[in-house]
Amino acid sequence: MYPLLRPLLFTLDPETAHHATLDALKKAHKLGLLCAKHPADNPRTVMGLAFPNPVGLAAGLDKNGEYIDALAALGFGFIEIGTVTPRPQPGNPKPRMFRLPEAQGIINRMGFNNLGVDALIENVQRAKHTGILGINIGKNADTPIEKAADDYLIGLRKVYAHASYVAINISSPNTKNLRQLQGGDELDALLAQLKAEQEKLAEQHGKYVPLAVKIAPDLDGEQIKQIAALLMRHHIDGVIATNTTLSRAGVENLQHGKEMGGLSGAPVREKSTAVIRQLAAELQGALPIIGVGGILSGADAVGKIQAGAALVQIYSGMIYRGPDLVGESIAALAS
Repeated sequence: MYPLLRPLLFTLDPETAHHATLDALKKAHKLGLLCAKHPADNPRTVMGLAFPNPVGLAAGLDKNGEYIDALAALGFGFIEIGTVTPRPQPGNPKPRMFRLPEAQGIINRMGFNNLGVDALIENVQRAKHTGILGINIGKNADTPIEKAADDYLIGLRKVYAHASYVAINISSPNTKNLRQLQGGDELDALLAQLKAEQEKLAEQHGKYVPLAVKIAPDLDGEQIKQIAALLMRHHIDGVIATNTTLSRAGVENLQHGKEMGGLSGAPVREKSTAVIRQLAAELQGALPIIGVGGILSGADAVGKIQAGAALVQIYSGMIYRGPDLVGESIAALAS
């Protein structure tokens, strides 16, 4: 039904349409109307976790963990919720999300709008989902960048018991100075603190929860090499490549093409895949890559795996293609 509904949804403000779609999905799930039409028969073991299939939902769509069960019913092999911050925050002023339909792209400057980590945990505890759940954590906008590690440590401690893995978002372009944390000294210090805390929490909870770091597509070759070396040095469990791009190449002349924020969807596909390819060459299998950015078809999902990803995630592609993209991607990766 999504191809029929999309023109109507595209008449609405993107953020309004986002919430309306998720609310409708939740109602449909409660009525028993959601049932994935494809088998989850392509298992992968990554970061020590058994994924029923390699196609996941990227963070950002369900920031507060309010729709976990409904989204899982679409057939995803794993769900990633967040980004969540220690304290609730409203995010940036509206409007803050823009469609670029001619390019199958989206620009957003949401700014980690969320209800805070405690609200997310309550939603996770209410959910019936028993599959793999990633929780993506970030820092509050008003936390000074030199204190950023404090926010990540608070988030890690709070979500640890409830997550299958924890994603560390240091690459959103919509929180001031956040991407500085990808720099050598800053990243080295942050990873050291997170790894030490992970070891303490593993002992405290009697289970090991992997950490995956989410990086930007706007990195040069030397930066990617440096990040790869630090991920290996600190024995980080995975890397998510990539977040949204600040580049406007190819969309600058489109309506909304010059809006501030991160660009996702088809325009980021090649940049993301190029980062995955170089990361894979640098990492040499030392830790797995989760590929995300511009997947709008099964062939796009295959491209990420061929570049070196072990798993893939989709988000913007769902806005343009709907839930059929999940099954198409799973089928393409199984063939």
